[in-house]
Amino acid sequence: MKDINIDDFKITETIRIEDLETSFDLEASKDAIKDGLKDIRKELGEIQDKMYAHGKYAILVCLQGMDTAGKDSLIREVFKDFNSRGVVVHSFKVPTSLELKHDFLWRHYIALPARGKFGIFNRTHYENVLVTKVHPSYIMNENIPGIDAVEDVDGAFWDQRFEDINNFEKHLTENGTLVYKFFLNISKNEQKNRLLRRLDRADKNWKFSPGDLEERKLWNDYMESYEEVLNRTSKPHAPWYAIPCDDKKTSRYLVARVLYDTLKTYEDIKEPELDEDIKANLELYREQLKNE
Repeated sequence: MKDINIDDFKITETIRIEDLETSFDLEASKDAIKDGLKDIRKELGEIQDKMYAHGKYAILVCLQGMDTAGKDSLIREVFKDFNSRGVVVHSFKVPTSLELKHDFLWRHYIALPARGKFGIFNRTHYENVLVTKVHPSYIMNENIPGIDAVEDVDGAFWDQRFEDINNFEKHLTENGTLVYKFFLNISKNEQKNRLLRRLDRADKNWKFSPGDLEERKLWNDYMESYEEVLNRTSKPHAPWYAIPCDDKKTSRYLVARVLYDTLKTYEDIKEPELDEDIKANLELYREQLKNE
């Protein structure tokens, strides 16, 4: 397995989306990559157990990417060894009527993980500067004061929305939530192949929607929006990682490595110490149980 530096995938300076890789060679067989992921996710599961007992940090994992980028299967494979009590997954769809009666961050805020838990956002608050940027007419559904026509959704509007998102994440990190943001970067050609598989395989047909093809026509618009998102919101406290995902096994391994390599540096994540009185009487409690 090729030795990697996770910082190579972190967005730390202004990028062009076309310069980001959609494939990455780990110089290993598929089985070796699968085994590598298995080892890492076991370690992550142990960290999560400690975090749950520790109760000091929460972890928010944000997954963004074009349709077919592999978000669902990545969640299934990377977090397979987690205790179910310590991880919650939220998949954000089109906002409901209730959600539209609140500000655009509300539905994400109420889904945040509690301290000691992992929260996985499958699509995230960034939909509000990605999909809506490509389809500004969607903003009209939010019924925002002062936004009476699509023409009112101007540069100042987007500047404010980006500022709101950056402040939201800053607030989270200042209060014990570690934020990891992953852009699953798939090539247009690989998306085509995966959409064709949805059509060719009966067990995948349910995933296909004609709307997928309409959105695909707007590929360049979406790439422009993603480029702006990565450049304006990758911050030291909440960085973006651009993960090549033309190969799903590789992308899963890379995401797991980012999580593990960073979380293992938190030396204060450990099981809490027993109360001294309880610790001093462990043998007594042991004898009580044995003598029942």
